[in-house]
Amino acid sequence: MTVRIYVRASTKDQDATRALADLVTFSTRYGDTSVDYVEHFSGTKLDRPALAKLLNDAEQGDILLVESVDRLSRLSQDDFAILKQRIKDKGLRLVVADLPTTHTVSEGMTGGILRVINDMLIDLLATMAKLDNDKRRERIKQGLANSGYKPSGKKANTVKHKRILELYSQNTMTKDEIAKAVGVGVATVYRVIR
Repeated sequence: MTVRIYVRASTKDQDATRALADLVTFSTRYGDTSVDYVEHFSGTKLDRPALAKLLNDAEQGDILLVESVDRLSRLSQDDFAILKQRIKDKGLRLVVADLPTTHTVSEGMTGGILRVINDMLIDLLATMAKLDNDKRRERIKQGLANSGYKPSGKKANTVKHKRILELYSQNTMTKDEIAKAVGVGVATVYRVIR
């Protein structure tokens, strides 16, 4: 059995390895072998390179160790259901360092009840992580709106737009040819001539 430690931070400015030493120490409860998977990737994305590698490398009976549920997921309920199924299909046991009920496994009826409780707690914590992320994004939008900030977006290239209109008015080139001649996408040509 291998303990597969997954640590994640959303941006490169954050320290994804912040909790790694504590998790490595924690992992010795379960065996001598641990493998670290570290990445800087949003928890709102289902397909993450290090997580995909972990799931690919994992074998039946291995442990997936995370610091907290929000390090594993800030996914929508549908995407989290997919991730949980992938973990289950690989035969991994999820251990969450800050959720003590996941630290041990009991057999018999008590073990079954504990697994149900853990599943409910993990689902609840994943939902809370997603809601927390959504609230934070909304507060940022509100703060920007209250400050008077208006995103300017990408400015139109008026020189290229003028050239598109010139070539189009000559009626000698297709829209694809105009796009290539001006160095824009065909969608831009359609948008400008509208």
